[in-house]
Amino acid sequence: MLTLVEKILFALAVVISLYFTWKGVERIIKNIASGSGKPDWNVVTRKAGGAIINFFTFQPVFRFRLIPSILHGLIGWGFISFLLINLGDLIYAYTGWRLLNNTGIFGDLYRFLADFVNVAILVGVVAMAVRRFIIRPATLSTRATTLLDPQARFGINRDSAIVAGFIFLHNSGRLLGESFNVALSGHADSWQPFISTLARLWAGTNETTLVAGEHVMFWLSIGAVVAFLPYFPYSKHLHLFFAPINFALKPERKSIGQLSFVNLDDQSIEQFGAAKVSDLGYEQIIDSYACIMCFRCQEVCPAYNTGKLLSPAALEINKRYNFNHGGGTDRPLSELISEEAVWACTSCGACVDICPVGNEPMRDILDIRRNLAMMESAFPKQFETAFRGMERNMNPWNVPQADRMKWAAGLNVPTIEQNPEPEILWWVGCAPATDARAQKTAQAFAKILNAAGVNYAVLGKNESCTGDSARRAGREDIFFGLAMGNVELLNEVKPQRIVTTCPHCLHTIKNEYPAFGGNYEVIHHTQLINELVGAGKIQLSEAADETAQGKTVTFHDPCYLGRHNGVIDAPRVALKSAGLATVEMPRNSAKSFCCGAGGAQMWKEEEAGTGKVNNVRFAEAKASGAEMLAVGCPFCLTMMEDASKADNTSMQVRDVAELVAARLK
Repeated sequence: MLTLVEKILFALAVVISLYFTWKGVERIIKNIASGSGKPDWNVVTRKAGGAIINFFTFQPVFRFRLIPSILHGLIGWGFISFLLINLGDLIYAYTGWRLLNNTGIFGDLYRFLADFVNVAILVGVVAMAVRRFIIRPATLSTRATTLLDPQARFGINRDSAIVAGFIFLHNSGRLLGESFNVALSGHADSWQPFISTLARLWAGTNETTLVAGEHVMFWLSIGAVVAFLPYFPYSKHLHLFFAPINFALKPERKSIGQLSFVNLDDQSIEQFGAAKVSDLGYEQIIDSYACIMCFRCQEVCPAYNTGKLLSPAALEINKRYNFNHGGGTDRPLSELISEEAVWACTSCGACVDICPVGNEPMRDILDIRRNLAMMESAFPKQFETAFRGMERNMNPWNVPQADRMKWAAGLNVPTIEQNPEPEILWWVGCAPATDARAQKTAQAFAKILNAAGVNYAVLGKNESCTGDSARRAGREDIFFGLAMGNVELLNEVKPQRIVTTCPHCLHTIKNEYPAFGGNYEVIHHTQLINELVGAGKIQLSEAADETAQGKTVTFHDPCYLGRHNGVIDAPRVALKSAGLATVEMPRNSAKSFCCGAGGAQMWKEEEAGTGKVNNVRFAEAKASGAEMLAVGCPFCLTMMEDASKADNTSMQVRDVAELVAARLK
């Protein structure tokens, strides 16, 4: 229990600490408010439950780096518990009354929890400090070529040291203080085994020394909290509060890749995309404060993994350090991420998917692209051909619309004019309709539909590009025109269901066309194949194609199928239905590694690096031991075949539809 003088001094220290803490919090609120948009509070109430669950379970953390995640859990869960424990210690210091300590079984359990958590936090923080400062894995930093705020290169470790020092001082101080208290009582407490063990060291120590020690440890323990509070708004420890806020305030989206609607019919819009920090949305500014600086997003980024300049982690860290060092919201984003890094992004969504605090660096990058492409006309010149093709011939391959049905010659594929009320509208997509290799996928799928007797139709010459590549390249104007035309046509057709052989088409029609008034049920062709097999409408046998017989196959999950839209099982079930033995690559399902073509990368050369994304992925497929690589996306098909040719290997690359069609009875 504190003396009167100590109580007065402590109260004064708290007031001073809270004043300076509030100044930091006030600055954060001002920065967040400078961002565009406002939270939809109806959405917040719906998401609050999930945010609370994430806060208490740390579930997103455990998807990656298991051992560090467990250590992080020890610290995090301990921190949550200590909110109550510290309150109890403070009440005791001022009143002499111990919260819960002497209330039967509840008091016993409380003391046991406090004892266990105290030690768990110490174990966790010491282990994490050893990892960061002694083991020093490369995954906790970034390459020298990455644009990272110079203050951050030193500051991240300094911040980690301050936070680790504070946690160690706070918890070791409490442990020692409680051990003095137990020693004063003269007997061990079986519900506090660690504290009681430590208390034995003070056997024979006089009461005055033990009381003095208890007071000193209070000031070291609770005093450390008071001293740390003003630093808290500047530290990465801030993620403890901003992580649940981030989850709750994020706008509701149909997919991690769904982009915000830009109404180009609104003549009042003067700014497209993000040129400076304040052009970002409020939630994108919150991202910088929620960032844990763990570099997990960087570790899964295909661009960074192949030696490119892009690091999604560096972007978020640069945003934070900009705020922490007075950079303000008018700072150009070009000073926080290089233009070359911006164009290296494949929009695969891996950074968004893996982030344990819900950050979305991919969204920042695509907003920056919008500004570069729409306001500055600053985009890779290789895009010009694809842009011209989408503007003039409604497809990036620049193939005339009149030739859009040539792939179906001799296959009896009905158009919407021939079958105006189909059960299934097949959105063929630009690649399967115009690219020679992808046409084989379309032809195989047509054989499956015909064999099953499906009542379907295609739009034929009326079908246009969905605009996915234009949008990911920042050309919102091209996307807007294509989307408006396609939605108008689809709303006239009124399809019961739409099936696509391209995940990019699936994603755009399903998740982004609703903003244009187009709401449809959209499925992937592997999902429809499974339906047909399950309904007994198609029977499969040994492959007629001898080159595909008896092969083990590994499936490469397209980013826009698995990670963006959650279609994981359907392709695998389809392969197994076809009698194929499947093996998995280490990075699969939602954690799949990109093929390198997304984010409009299909239409330009990769930025310089240590390797190519598609070659890295193909090498992983070979290492799986499979004899064949299956895909479910025309972009992936092209990229994996290019990698196969570069590798000069006999490993075949086939779309799932091709493998199933080869086994039709």
